[in-house]
Amino acid sequence: MSLHRGVGLRNCKPFVRSLSTPSSFLNKLGRLAGAPVDLHPEVEDALAHSNPVVALETAIVTHGLPFPASLQVPLGLEEVVRSAGAIPATIGMISGRIKVGLEKTELERLAQGERKPAKISRRDIAAASALKADGGTTCSATLIFAAYAGIKVFATGGLGGVHRGAENSLDISADLHELTRCPVGLVSSGVKSILDIKRTLEYLETLGVPVISYGESREFPAFFSRHSGHSVPWNVEDPMTAAKLLYTQEQLKMRNGALFAVPIPEEYEPIGKEVQNYVNQAVEESERNGISKSGNDATPWLLSRVAELSAGKSLKCNIALIRNTALVGGQIAVNYQKLLAEESGQLASSLYQPSLTAKDSHHGFPDHSEPEISSKDLPPANVVVIGSAAVDITAQESSDTNSALARHSTAPGTVNVSLGGVGRNIAEATHRVMEAKYTNLSSALVSLVGKDAFGHILEDKLKMSGMRTDGIVKIDHQTAVCNMVLDSNGSLVGGVADMTIVDALTGELITSHLSKHKPSIVALDGNLSTSAITDAVQYCRKNGIQILFEPTSAIKSTAILPAITTVFGDKASGVPVAYCTPNLLELTQLYEAVQSDLASHPSCWDTIDQFNLGSAFRIELEQLARQSSTDHPQSTKNLAFLIEEGIAQQAINLLPFFQHLIIKCGDQGVLVAMYISSQDAATSGWAKLRSNPKEKYLVAHGKSNEIVVLQHFPSLHVEKLANVTGAGDSFVGALLATLAHSPNALYDPKRLHEVVRLAQKAAVLTLQSHSAVSPELSRIE
Repeated sequence: MSLHRGVGLRNCKPFVRSLSTPSSFLNKLGRLAGAPVDLHPEVEDALAHSNPVVALETAIVTHGLPFPASLQVPLGLEEVVRSAGAIPATIGMISGRIKVGLEKTELERLAQGERKPAKISRRDIAAASALKADGGTTCSATLIFAAYAGIKVFATGGLGGVHRGAENSLDISADLHELTRCPVGLVSSGVKSILDIKRTLEYLETLGVPVISYGESREFPAFFSRHSGHSVPWNVEDPMTAAKLLYTQEQLKMRNGALFAVPIPEEYEPIGKEVQNYVNQAVEESERNGISKSGNDATPWLLSRVAELSAGKSLKCNIALIRNTALVGGQIAVNYQKLLAEESGQLASSLYQPSLTAKDSHHGFPDHSEPEISSKDLPPANVVVIGSAAVDITAQESSDTNSALARHSTAPGTVNVSLGGVGRNIAEATHRVMEAKYTNLSSALVSLVGKDAFGHILEDKLKMSGMRTDGIVKIDHQTAVCNMVLDSNGSLVGGVADMTIVDALTGELITSHLSKHKPSIVALDGNLSTSAITDAVQYCRKNGIQILFEPTSAIKSTAILPAITTVFGDKASGVPVAYCTPNLLELTQLYEAVQSDLASHPSCWDTIDQFNLGSAFRIELEQLARQSSTDHPQSTKNLAFLIEEGIAQQAINLLPFFQHLIIKCGDQGVLVAMYISSQDAATSGWAKLRSNPKEKYLVAHGKSNEIVVLQHFPSLHVEKLANVTGAGDSFVGALLATLAHSPNALYDPKRLHEVVRLAQKAAVLTLQSHSAVSPELSRIE
């Protein structure tokens, strides 16, 4: 399954339906239609929903660094951008197509240079595309395609400029002219170290390109050194001010870009000065031996000579300053999107703002406090998800470190900040699948965040993804945060999770939101307190709202049992919980807890007795267990685990408490066990069916026309694995969206298959994504 696809009108369809999609982005998509340009789905989604994006070039991959650094460095830069809260868009050419956002396999292809990739500047784009070449984009080409796609920030190492001796050679980089045509903020460590800084700044002044020093000083950095001896007219000291500069240019419809010159980190200044001396030596040598007059060959020779003279120190400094500019670029992009969000929020608020009356003013003057869209202006949600919303911080040491973490010390690496929390993940997945397939439906998340920085981050990112936030309640408490530390192999070293805020989510707060929305189905996250779950279950039972329980973990899976105890045996209201989505460990934990507390209840025995599961069903189950667990005819794996591990028995014994069990069996697929009441059985598609072990389903008809169904679905193939968290939540979100649209979908055999396959596709997309929930769910088919 490929995550790449070209940009065409067909791909615009999901965004046309999204009220949060800027019309400017739709215009860009229309302009790109038919052009040899592919937007990576993650980049496409970020741009469509006004999330921050940072462009990265690939000339450094194809011509700037030796392998394996040519692969490791760009991958590291992407993680640095993500750590700032932005989405990386590494731009390059593959077989003549410009890729705005590259897969790892495509980066590997460029880094290893298997097809001798070209160095792509403006003059090379059309020729390289027509000849289906591979290529690394220089600053000029990257600026062009960043602007083309609507990316506002581009981070790189060094900008091209005026070469030494250009008064005779006329050797001036095309990068400078591109800044006059592309409204993009270019974040770099100045210009390349081998260039003439003074003449480059003079030329940029002639072109009218703003040159901004980033930091406390107005001195322009000299790439490897923080000091060049040349000053510029302006400096900014923080990413928000830099973002405001770009934002002002956009407001004034100025079509030029801006150069933000970021000094090399202070800790590398001593080494940088030493390397700069080697640069000066190499330049003098090139002038003596004639290399400086050889055109395109001069730059590679100089870089190679500097690396040789510095014994590799130039590469170390180069990597440090590029990572620094990527971080600053990410921060600027995040702040730029905040400014856009504020503008769009004010516009939206004005559309909803009622006319001013005497009651709306103070002493005759209007109230100028920032208006907000009232929750009453939003329609009731069809699905309400109640549970945890958290900020996930993941720190991973670099692959080139020597087990620094094992020595209980700090280590260089990357830190990534993303959103998490089971309830939040499920709500986002539900929202995205509805966005793709059921546009007349909506979902809401009910959760708590603190009045702190993490709470602001969480709420802002929810808005950026297009989700509604009227169910987010701010309280005086720390926002839930999960902080994980991984070694260079990605294995968990340790971490701390502060989720105590979830305990403050009371039943009173939950029921107030449920009474406002009156949803058809409610999802409960196992992180909730038992009292909150009990209040929610009782409210839903009283008001005819179906419940889906996501156990979350084996430890928390039993949190719903006290609630079931309070309502079990009330035959008039049916089975206590309509849906439960455990994995195998959670299923076993639930079964063992029920056996201890509830299995002896008369209603439990009566229900199982009504199933009428005799020897014939046991024989059919044994036949099912011998069937292949996959769709591959050569596979030797079978479904023996259903009997050997007691999975089928456990599922059936839980049906009196959970009417539909959709069991996530990992790489062994999905098992559905459900109990169809006599009232629904007659009109269901299962009424006339009998067991068919070869088709992997069993059907048992009860004493009073009840039906019990047990069906297995093989797992889907995953081509690559990028992330193991959130896949199960994406599965549940897709399931919720479909059940809200078709409440009786599971009662038709064909629809059941479609429902499970959709949920599995959602899980696979997230397994292939770096996000907790894949943005691709907004385009799932």
